[in-house]
Amino acid sequence: MKIKILLIVFAIFSTLQLKAQKDSLALRTERIAEVNDQEGKFKEYNPLAPAKAAFYSAIFPGLGQIYNGRYWKLPIVYGALGTSVAIYIHNDEQYNRYRDAYKRRLAGYNDDEFQGVLENDRLIDAQKQFRRNKELTILVTAAIYILNIVDANVDAHLQQFNVSNDLTLNPAIDVDHINRNINYGLSLNIKF
Repeated sequence: MKIKILLIVFAIFSTLQLKAQKDSLALRTERIAEVNDQEGKFKEYNPLAPAKAAFYSAIFPGLGQIYNGRYWKLPIVYGALGTSVAIYIHNDEQYNRYRDAYKRRLAGYNDDEFQGVLENDRLIDAQKQFRRNKELTILVTAAIYILNIVDANVDAHLQQFNVSNDLTLNPAIDVDHINRNINYGLSLNIKF
């Protein structure tokens, strides 16, 4: 039963005609000609635009998105970077707080804010926890920074990618024109 269903599905999909994309360079040339005819402007293909966008984002986060004209991504970039930096600052402050209290106890003072609340072992554990959180936040911030650069690069690449409307699926049935019978068979047609 399963084999019959699979054969029927395969037969249906194999009788569809496919139209694929034309050569990218030919489509790009056609698109430039269309832009010239319609708007009187010439938009030249710039192979260095992705590298330039990545370079700008590496120098200053968000500058590559501005170069690409994707202004709506700026709040996302700065929100992510700002949040990770704020979390790092919070963890650093907490780490310093517990470290200072532990150092004061080692120096012989009994006036820290955790006196009678936390033992020395708990202060050491809290320092380790906040130090680990600081280090993880540094990694997350670096990942967000790298993602910012990659996003600018990929976006610049995709702006120059031309997708044609000629990419379609058309169903087709083979009919014998001599005796008007429908011929069943498997055929896959791809047009470039």
